[in-house]
Amino acid sequence: MQTVTVAGGNLFQIAARLLGDATQWIRIAQLNGISDPMLQGVATLQIPNVDPSAGGGIAAQ
Repeated sequence: MQTVTVAGGNLFQIAARLLGDATQWIRIAQLNGISDPMLQGVATLQIPNVDPSAGGGIAAQ
């Protein structure tokens, strides 16, 4: 796991850049207790380890 600090942006871009799959944005959101993928201001996020087998995009019900 790694930690990154970002200024604005969205979790789709971050997941694409750091996890290699934009649909895995939900993993970042869940790890950080975020429900909105659009970020405002400066945020420090924990990024999960890369997992090519992880599906993404839809939170478990």
